[in-house]
Amino acid sequence: MHKLLVLYPEPADPDHFRHYYVTTHLPLVARLPGLLAWRYSFDVAATQGPTPYFAVFEAEFADAAAMTAARASPPGREVSADVANYATGGAVVVHYPVRPGAG
Repeated sequence: MHKLLVLYPEPADPDHFRHYYVTTHLPLVARLPGLLAWRYSFDVAATQGPTPYFAVFEAEFADAAAMTAARASPPGREVSADVANYATGGAVVVHYPVRPGAG
């Protein structure tokens, strides 16, 4: 499994971010080919001190190739282009293969 993680710093207009993200952006995300699962939250908290992030998004793909293909697809390009419409604080995007834990 391969995960894509997006961390969103505080936007200029949190209410606009929440509304636009749920009603417009996430329906675009749901169209990504090869997307196995996704989840998000606006309730991001740090274990100590203030959190540097307002929202978080996580997507799962079978492997890195599936994620790369999804992001390069027409829906993937539409998703990427749409970020500027709500994420005025920017976005930190990382991805990684998931390794099983011991135990």
